[in-house]
Amino acid sequence: MQDARQLLTALRGRYNQTELAQALGITTRTLRRWEVGETDPPPYAADAIRQRLLPLANESGDCDFRFIDLFAGIGGIRMAFEAHGGRCMFTSEWNSYAQKTYLANFPESAHALEGDITKVDERDIPAHDVLLAGFPCQPFSIAGVSKKNALGRAHGFADETQGTLFFDVARIIAAKRPAAFLLENVKNLVSHDKGNTFRVIKKVLEEELGYHITCKVVDGAHFVPQHRERILIVGFRDKTDFTFDDMYLPEHKPRMKGILHPQDGSEEPEGHYTVGPKAKVDDRYTLTPKLWAYLQAYAEKHRAAGNGFGFGLVGPDSVSRTLSARYYKDGSEILVSQGPRKRPRRLTPRECARLMGFPEDFIIPVSDTQAYKQFGNSVVMPVMREVARVMKPRIMELIDPELARQKSLLAA
Repeated sequence: MQDARQLLTALRGRYNQTELAQALGITTRTLRRWEVGETDPPPYAADAIRQRLLPLANESGDCDFRFIDLFAGIGGIRMAFEAHGGRCMFTSEWNSYAQKTYLANFPESAHALEGDITKVDERDIPAHDVLLAGFPCQPFSIAGVSKKNALGRAHGFADETQGTLFFDVARIIAAKRPAAFLLENVKNLVSHDKGNTFRVIKKVLEEELGYHITCKVVDGAHFVPQHRERILIVGFRDKTDFTFDDMYLPEHKPRMKGILHPQDGSEEPEGHYTVGPKAKVDDRYTLTPKLWAYLQAYAEKHRAAGNGFGFGLVGPDSVSRTLSARYYKDGSEILVSQGPRKRPRRLTPRECARLMGFPEDFIIPVSDTQAYKQFGNSVVMPVMREVARVMKPRIMELIDPELARQKSLLAA
């Protein structure tokens, strides 16, 4: 992939220095420093040059719509939207281990993977039709608008949300005005910070950015054997007939036997997860006597106190609790029974991938500890894929009404 300096050199025959600088939103002095090597362009400058100065067709290729992937994790939302004809134009993920997994599974990306979205200028983000973000939940600190006015400071989302990562979502939406967005978060977002966080988010999206939003809490248990409730916020730039009621949520919910290693030789051994001709789960995943004794004593203590805290034991016909990012610590929320008088075991990372709905060929290039954190922080991919299915016709109506009409006629 060409870097920014090479791209600028190639374009100097078509644009003068002033034109290049204006297109990139920088001074000619900064551009000159980049060209002579006095300073280095920021990592995302190459993408900005391709977007603003090279023909977009070279980058977008054959796709139905374009999207960006913010707080991308290991790419579950990207995978879901690619399944419905989308092409990813920009990715941001700050965690280096998650980056490693992401890049292992999306090696053909034509764009760089950016780390800290707070340091990326929204003008340097490519044009896109859909913004996707599983942004972290943070409380907002709000001061009165009258006080801000008295101090001569701006108010609105640029003030109310500054210092939170939602601010970066809002500033990108404001600058790029995508046709649609999908935001994903924990169910408790609604009650977080006594409801203040969700109130500000809705106000920013609806009143200040002018989008039409719809929200729904969806349980991943419709698609995988795991209770995992997450709130989905879908927004459209113009009014559409989008409704979550169009989602197909299977009533026959899957069970753990569909994701557990069969241990009968019907699958190939994988790394250190499973071993031997029957691909038995490696002994390292069985709890030590000391840890198992501790978890049992802890559970008994809370039962005696009338609390519901304790480990979660599952078998082939179970639906598990929510897989969390802390699973690497003791695995207590999902322990797999190995029979009476036997100590239970943790899930293997491959079983965690299946529990989140990732395909069998999903590459896990990191340690078990990092893999547990990544899957615990991830989305249930089939849920996102179903949301993408319902969103797509409305996206197409906004970005290409005539093409959407023709496709609907062909499908009829």
